[in-house]
Amino acid sequence: MIDLGRLRALHAVASYGTVLAAGQALHCTPSAISQQISKLERETGATLVEKDGRRLRLTEAGRVLAGHAERVLAGVDEAEAALAAHRDTVTGRLTVASFATACRALMPFALHRLAAAHPKLSIGLIEVDPHEGLEMLRRGHVDLALLDDWPEVALRYPEGISRVELGADHADLIVPSGHRLTGTTTLEAARNERWIAVRAGEICYEHLVRRLPGLVPDFQVGEFETQLTLIAAGLGIALLPRLARPALPEGVRLVKVTPTPTRRVVVAWRDSSAARPAIRAAEEAVREAWRRSQESTSSASRTVNAPA
Repeated sequence: MIDLGRLRALHAVASYGTVLAAGQALHCTPSAISQQISKLERETGATLVEKDGRRLRLTEAGRVLAGHAERVLAGVDEAEAALAAHRDTVTGRLTVASFATACRALMPFALHRLAAAHPKLSIGLIEVDPHEGLEMLRRGHVDLALLDDWPEVALRYPEGISRVELGADHADLIVPSGHRLTGTTTLEAARNERWIAVRAGEICYEHLVRRLPGLVPDFQVGEFETQLTLIAAGLGIALLPRLARPALPEGVRLVKVTPTPTRRVVVAWRDSSAARPAIRAAEEAVREAWRRSQESTSSASRTVNAPA
């Protein structure tokens, strides 16, 4: 009989291409992954992987078995979810992938609530771009994914993934206090400004350059807080989602954009694990965190925009 743990190791190598990445995904050492693959090869009497530079390439036999492994692991996931639903207890381990803004604005409250309400639940959090988070969810390396989905980018949800929209997060133009733009404007009217954005390849960057084709931001930085610091220094302007900045610092101000740039904030899970009480509990905690964030953002917006 083929060992389930060894199938997990093969599936991880098939998904990530290296024993290092596979080990990180399964929270074990690269040597443990290599040992599992070697034992699986002895168990099956087939060569499953071969080196291809720094990566591993699956042989034909490896691809056949990896395909079956994905279906077997999905079945195990579904069986565990059904058993947990039968017990109706929130236990086990739950790993969440989340985009950066939600990690700061939503997950602290959600994780604290889950830990307090369900002490037998072990929780993990991974901060990743939505594209990567959705792929990790599909592969079974996380249980829940919190994603931001801009209409101009439109994430492609694979078969077997369910999702619900928490709500809409709008974006505004943030400019230095003495900037010429005031009130309401269009993105096209701001095209020739010096732009500050996140790094190329990230979903907010994709949204910006699709709204303004041909735009090349002067500054590309990893954090929204860094963007605000650069704006306050008079170095440029940026388009920032409201969830990313519940209050504005000194030296900057808000200019509304029409039509309003809007992203959907989505929580997703695999259909095979939908029956797990832990999935339902996590969804509820994230929903509550979203409601609280919207109340906080509305209050901060009223304070920031109040007359002096």
